[in-house]
Amino acid sequence: MSNAPAPLFSMDPAASDMPVLVAAAQDLRALNTLGLPARAAAFVSVTDAAQLPALSRLVREYASTLVLGGGSNLVLPDEVDGLVVAVRLPGVRHVGETDTAILVEAAAGESWHGLVQWCVAQGLGGLENLALIPGTVGAAPVQNIGAYGLEVAERLVQVHAWDIVAAERVVLPASECGFAYRDSRFKQAGQGRWLIMSVVLALPKVWAPRMEYPDLQRYVGLKDKPAAGIRPQDVFDAVCAVRRAKLPDPAVLGNAGSFFKNPVVSDEQADALQQRFPDMPRYRVADGRSKLAAGWLIDRCGWKGRALGPVAMHERQALVMVNRGGARAADVLRLEAVVRADVQMHFGVALEREPILAPGRD
Repeated sequence: MSNAPAPLFSMDPAASDMPVLVAAAQDLRALNTLGLPARAAAFVSVTDAAQLPALSRLVREYASTLVLGGGSNLVLPDEVDGLVVAVRLPGVRHVGETDTAILVEAAAGESWHGLVQWCVAQGLGGLENLALIPGTVGAAPVQNIGAYGLEVAERLVQVHAWDIVAAERVVLPASECGFAYRDSRFKQAGQGRWLIMSVVLALPKVWAPRMEYPDLQRYVGLKDKPAAGIRPQDVFDAVCAVRRAKLPDPAVLGNAGSFFKNPVVSDEQADALQQRFPDMPRYRVADGRSKLAAGWLIDRCGWKGRALGPVAMHERQALVMVNRGGARAADVLRLEAVVRADVQMHFGVALEREPILAPGRD
């Protein structure tokens, strides 16, 4: 971005030597949306970018580092190894524009849904299909979050990140972030390498609603409106309503959102499966492959609404594993293994867990 304003965070060398981070024990139950009883022997919270050089010095004392955002995409063991770093950097602002887009920078500690709300309230469309996704802004590029036909990679221009190992700030264009389906270079590098500081997003000046998914097309507030009459707020409201109808609120029923990725298989395998199961949902992607609906596969195996001990696949959305009360990581992994084995046996399709399993001990 040419003529970009000053960074959201100051990294004044004089200031960067001042903060001291002291790790302490921390109960993590309230910091993971599955509500698992986890404890960190060493925990720090980063609230200012000036603390990051001190963080790079601190991590050398530990065998591993877990960067924690909203805790919405994690399976935590009873005892979490190493150092846990909560990212709480605040701030959202306009940073400029191009011929086609308005540029917005948001700090990693901001709520992702809160950012989407803020953009819609400002009259800025482009993120509304990603409304109500739990977690923080900093987690969005790591997982390349997506929903209802949109991935964050499509709107992202830059990632401002702290290389924890090299102890330096790095600004990466989207083209260097290695984005793929629920994946990125930040995820591939593993925990302890990158801490996302902020992201810069490009929101289109000429906006058009994304309505490819049937759930949105059927939504009563949208189905009778001409496309020209639909606003970002309308799509935002529809996405929120659809998600609330299908997905449990983590504040009420512990869950980590979609527990499995939608598997991508060859067109040949998808053709063979569709011959056996004509009603199987299927979405063609690039390179002669098709994406299947993991929730449908799990449902057909009889796991929708079915429990195994204190965990279950949700009664309204088979893709979501829920904590019915008292679950631990071992319970989560046990149900995961059984569901994966059933889908493999019935369909010959391998499911992959979406949440990250933190290092530690049960």
